Amino acid sequence: MQSAYVLSNARLATMATPVEGLGAVVVADGAIAWVGAQGDLPDAFAQADRHDMQGRLITPAFLDCHTHLVHGGHRAREFEMRLEGASYEELARAGGGIMSTVTATRAASEDALLAQSLPRLDALLAEGVSCIELKSGYGLDRDTELTMLRVARRLGELRPVRIVTSFLGAHAVPAGTDADAYIDEICIPALRAAHAEGLVDAVDGFCENIAFTPAQIARVFTIARELGLPVKLHAEQLSHSGGTTLAARYGALSADHVEYATDTDARAMAAAGTVAVLLPGAFYAIRETQMPPVDAFRAHGVPMALATDCNPGSSPLTSLLLAMNMACTLFRLTPDEALRGVTLHAARALGLNDTGAIAPGLRADLAVWNVETPAELAYRIGFNPLYQRIFGGRLC
Repeated sequence: MQSAYVLSNARLATMATPVEGLGAVVVADGAIAWVGAQGDLPDAFAQADRHDMQGRLITPAFLDCHTHLVHGGHRAREFEMRLEGASYEELARAGGGIMSTVTATRAASEDALLAQSLPRLDALLAEGVSCIELKSGYGLDRDTELTMLRVARRLGELRPVRIVTSFLGAHAVPAGTDADAYIDEICIPALRAAHAEGLVDAVDGFCENIAFTPAQIARVFTIARELGLPVKLHAEQLSHSGGTTLAARYGALSADHVEYATDTDARAMAAAGTVAVLLPGAFYAIRETQMPPVDAFRAHGVPMALATDCNPGSSPLTSLLLAMNMACTLFRLTPDEALRGVTLHAARALGLNDTGAIAPGLRADLAVWNVETPAELAYRIGFNPLYQRIFGGRLC
């Protein structure tokens, strides 16, 4: 018990067993040893060091379960063009969009990509984030895809954060390349190489009319299954293309965006245990009008996670707090749903069962806030009330 300490006099939003009134959390050896009402603290912890939270709110630390944080360059000019009337799809078909970032990312060295990514990572950590998913997908060739994933791993070495990587080789079709040939000759070999190097935790794809068909993504997912890797999918963002059904068929961890998903899709996701990852930053940035079927997800018991979708084009967002507010304002999530979306359900979307809640045996990844109620986290706009971040039991 020498390494144990107590966070006392706290309000607790556990995402597990509720604690009424002021409570306490005991942290020992990087994990949560006990949580409960202040007056029920076991005698075994009576002599442990105490940190008086003075009524502050403690939540699980946030998880950002969908980001493209590692990339070169920016797309500010495309932002201007969208304001002038160009659509996201029009920009992509004209050689902008993802392909413009591919050009900038290929031109950057590994060290340059690391330097550009660190400020974005630090912005997320400053809002109580403990775990971030990072995708490749701006290389679209073997060497750059691997470089992006190596940068992701290095970020986890340089900062107190848990990094989960997703191989997104099936993100866009390079100009002048046949999509089927790209999948077979570049994407799948790059996936095998990244897996052999230990760089991949999951496999993603972009199933859309400007990207890849369900049949093409299925070939990538079959290889992922062969390698023992879980899958997830960008699905039904701009149209209904059948991606969500494909994701459910492969037991995907998550289907992300899902603005054009249907009630039938929601049923399939529920049966497969697939999380719906809502990305209000992209919805906002590209001025989408088709809302994800939140009521259908509720009706069928599909967990809803939230993420920033941090990327240089359609969601240059590095604030999960703002994503929570957007989800409530634009998608009509409740503040409780938003908080679960960046904690418990975000963990599930990443296939993690040791974080996302405050319960004995889980990692002590916590966030302490200068607020009285959980709803305040989604209520304010452009305000960060973080008091302290705790990562693996360490006070950061």
